[in-house]
Amino acid sequence: MKAYFFLALAIVLETVATSFMKESEQFSKLLPSAITVIGYAGAFYCLSLVLKNIPVGIAYAIWSGMGIVLISIIGWTVFKQHLDLPAISGLLLIIAGVLVINIFSNSVSH
Repeated sequence: MKAYFFLALAIVLETVATSFMKESEQFSKLLPSAITVIGYAGAFYCLSLVLKNIPVGIAYAIWSGMGIVLISIIGWTVFKQHLDLPAISGLLLIIAGVLVINIFSNSVSH
């Protein structure tokens, strides 16, 4: 269960870092740039802890999949970016894939 805590933390940190990367305006603004770098460093550190207990392919699939979904939601809500039906359908398929891995795969230790 501890591995899933660090995986969730890695996902949140990566999502925050990506959001602030947009705000950094190509790393020309100090605070958003610093948050981006610190967020990614924290995300990768947490992800490295996860790999002690969860296979790398599974951990990366969950981390990247949920990161894509969360940053898309942030882009839609915060940055007012448009999500059309194919984008929403793709995001739902990503969520379904993460659920299938976690519920049905014997590769994941619960």
